[in-house]
Amino acid sequence: MTNTVIVGAGLAGLRAAQRLRETGMSELITIVGDEKHRPYNRPPLSKQLIAGTMTATECEFDTAADEFDWILGNAATALDVEKRQLRLIDGEIGYDKLIIATGRGARSLPGLPEMEGFHVLRGLDDAVALCTAAQHASRVVIIGGGFIGCEVASSLRVNGMDSVTIVERAATLMPLLGPDIGQFAERLHRDHGVHIHCNTSVTEFRGGSRVEQVELDNGQVLDADLVLLSLGSVPNTGWLSGSGLELDQGSVVCDEFCHASGNPDIVAVGDVASWTHRGVGKRVRIEHWSNAADMGAAAAENLFAAAGGKSPYSPIPTFWTDQYDIHFKAAGFVTMADTFVPVDAGVEGKWNWDGLGENGLVAGVTANDNKAFLKYRRALAGSGMKP
Repeated sequence: MTNTVIVGAGLAGLRAAQRLRETGMSELITIVGDEKHRPYNRPPLSKQLIAGTMTATECEFDTAADEFDWILGNAATALDVEKRQLRLIDGEIGYDKLIIATGRGARSLPGLPEMEGFHVLRGLDDAVALCTAAQHASRVVIIGGGFIGCEVASSLRVNGMDSVTIVERAATLMPLLGPDIGQFAERLHRDHGVHIHCNTSVTEFRGGSRVEQVELDNGQVLDADLVLLSLGSVPNTGWLSGSGLELDQGSVVCDEFCHASGNPDIVAVGDVASWTHRGVGKRVRIEHWSNAADMGAAAAENLFAAAGGKSPYSPIPTFWTDQYDIHFKAAGFVTMADTFVPVDAGVEGKWNWDGLGENGLVAGVTANDNKAFLKYRRALAGSGMKP
């Protein structure tokens, strides 16, 4: 009787478990999670939950019909590959097959003062804490103008927050998408009353028992009732230290079939994994909701497939971000684009940008133009994605 253990109770782990159950590939399936919650939908945490249009309960996936063994609120602390043994904070568990789906955690600032009022946003408890604090605040400073920072700023303003400020070290908001799209986003947020400070860093936090002010490197001082640190993420792979599995910048290194370090009985999926993408001929890592779902299912199949029956995992990545009445969608590898060139959508209220690499189109970004988004997906799939 095969026992598959999945470490990580997020979307990637859940989709892997569901695929195993659908196909009957594993008799026993155990899902281990460091949070007390069963899997939940993360995109609403920075959008609908903050805006007050969705509750924490509504974010949770319905897993009532899934027959899995759950070990929740009990994080993995070590892995012994030779003994096929997983050590937890409380106890140990053996496995025949292992799926690593521990995702990533929120990045913080080194030397952060011990004051109340600082928040991060990665998990459901983070979002609930931020929502609760925001109900008693009128001035919010967001450190980091990436996707999460911009989404939270939008959600807070939609929900009536008096003063929202974004501080970003790069020249524009959403710097991953280049200056043209970043400037578009900056105009969008300014039009909705958000204060923007780009090319700016924080030099000091001031206050007593809780944060009250944020000093910037240009000498300006911002009053704040709470501060959101939206500074990206770090992989949850500390528990793999000493396991023998290869890590690169903390991510689990996998082959084109999602096997970790070539181990036929271990795969890694979702945000925590980097793998060889045949379409681009190099190793990639993708932190998108859709990739977590698709990779979880694909890796689960490869974990049990015969050597000649495995399928390379080579998707065209997609992601979206909602800010006010603008729905951004992207297809392809935005990090491989050297520049994003605006393209006339031909319709008022719709915008498109070609993401161009050395050999042509590697990504496409749209705003309120789903038709163009689908065209980008088809074009990139047809090109073979050779940047």
